[in-house]
Amino acid sequence: MEILNQLLRRDVRMPATAGIEIGPEVDVERIAGEGTVVHSGCRIFGERTLILPGARIGAEAPVTMENCYVGANVELKGGYFKDAVFLTGAGCGSGAHVREGTILEEYASIAHTVGLKQTILFPFVTLGSLINFCDCLMAGGTGRKDHSEVGSSYIHFNFTPNQDKATPSLIGDVPRGVMLNQRPIFLGGQGGVVGPVRLNYGITAAAGTILRKDELRPDRLIFGGALRGGNIEFRPGRYSGASRIIKKNLIYIGNLLALKYWYREVRVLFVGVEFPQELLDGLLRTVQAAIGERLQRLGEMGEKMKGGGDSTFAAAWPVLEERLIRQGERAGELRLLDSFKENVSATIAREGKDYIRTIQALNVEAAERGTAWLQGIVDEAVAAAFKAVE
Repeated sequence: MEILNQLLRRDVRMPATAGIEIGPEVDVERIAGEGTVVHSGCRIFGERTLILPGARIGAEAPVTMENCYVGANVELKGGYFKDAVFLTGAGCGSGAHVREGTILEEYASIAHTVGLKQTILFPFVTLGSLINFCDCLMAGGTGRKDHSEVGSSYIHFNFTPNQDKATPSLIGDVPRGVMLNQRPIFLGGQGGVVGPVRLNYGITAAAGTILRKDELRPDRLIFGGALRGGNIEFRPGRYSGASRIIKKNLIYIGNLLALKYWYREVRVLFVGVEFPQELLDGLLRTVQAAIGERLQRLGEMGEKMKGGGDSTFAAAWPVLEERLIRQGERAGELRLLDSFKENVSATIAREGKDYIRTIQALNVEAAERGTAWLQGIVDEAVAAAFKAVE
């Protein structure tokens, strides 16, 4: 009861304290008042838990939260949340199941009954209801009325007949997506993506369409019905198109490395009252964990390929993994980075530390320079990895 009293003294609103459980390990200094509301039935655990002003927890149903980083004015209406990050204005409907490696950036949102794990949604991205969208990164859109969206009853198929999860899908990308100036992507309801798949900006998939192939051309409408039936021999452990799967995983990892440096080199410029260092730490911790997850899953796939009689990739994997890890310590072309940061700092001086307003206020040349810096990180990581399997 004492920890609840400490929170009340910090002006955290709890309309029915008797129905709230706060773990003894929770640091009350990391939970802000000033408009924060925690409703009855909520359970909050974890020494890393961070809740910033204006957060509203459990408005529609009880919330269980463990080691999450909750930004200002975030709404978690009901469900289970663990080791995830929610930036300013992000929102989750009731029945959410949001687990490790998940980041919802500013104003990204999901409706009711959505499952996420190892999922990164860039600003404004919106998911409807009754969705499973694990192992994806999705970007695109310029605002709340011009955003990438996934329709209700959608699924990202992220588990293969060979029982592996080397299946991350890149819907948009990091180098262009962080500039918040790209065409939105729309994935219509009652559909799905069979990972790993890459989609460019401006793609629209009609309702009911199952995407199985990349579409790297922009501004396309994709539509299709059920897959033609068939019955063929299948034995687990055999991988068709393994090089294609490996390449997509490497590109995905390269994008995560680029995002890590975006957080480390650019997001850090916005640290202040509304975006404290603790929240940035949560982003960095989570994206690094996401990189580790992808490396682990790709290595596991290599071992299964070896069991199916193809040991080439498994033999090359230790060197490939080491090169990716080493490449992950390179910040890319420093000349481009320094020039881009000067542009961002000058824009902050003019616009203030509002992340979205500042990034969207960058001129075209500055945005292109930033994209070139980040794309260089992706390309260098992929090239370094490919050398291990030549």
